[in-house]
Amino acid sequence: MTSRPIRILLAEDQSMVREALAALLGLEPDIEVRVQVARGDEVLAAARAHDVNVALLDIEMPGMTGIEAAAALHAELPALRIVILTTFGRPGYLRGAMEAGASAFLVKDAPAAQLAAAVRKVLQGERVIDPTLAAAALAEGANPLTDREREVLREAENGATNAELAARLHLSQGTVRNYLSTAIQKLAARNRAEAVRTAREKGWL
Repeated sequence: MTSRPIRILLAEDQSMVREALAALLGLEPDIEVRVQVARGDEVLAAARAHDVNVALLDIEMPGMTGIEAAAALHAELPALRIVILTTFGRPGYLRGAMEAGASAFLVKDAPAAQLAAAVRKVLQGERVIDPTLAAAALAEGANPLTDREREVLREAENGATNAELAARLHLSQGTVRNYLSTAIQKLAARNRAEAVRTAREKGWL
């Protein structure tokens, strides 16, 4: 009796990349890409509806990031294995992915055979992490920003004034200034724009 194939949910917002990944994985005799989505906020419903046992998630997607989608999947479908794929080898992303319940973290330019092998390994309970990213994450250390500081920086990214940030976050302008000042100091930045850029580059937002 033939065993059932590994059933994949593939979440990637760039259609050409998604279709290429699906085609490459479809060449594997024991892997079936059962459902594809282009938005992070479609991941959980698709996983529930299509009886998948591995989710391959891009990090940067509309609606919800891959890390946020991973956390939602891990909370509701703990038996589902999660593989995070990223173009950006940022140490903070790796740490966030592992905290969200991911079993593997790979860069998109890894060979298709390596991705297929990672899928098989996570189903056996193993963790698979790109070794270069793992070393960089250890060297970088933990995210120094609090949840609130990250939230304020994310909102500040589009150039909002302190007054606009205060209104959006239901905080006083003084509190917003304090959060921004602390974040800038922690990141050794000269201003909020540099703080946002540094935090983004490190995968801390």
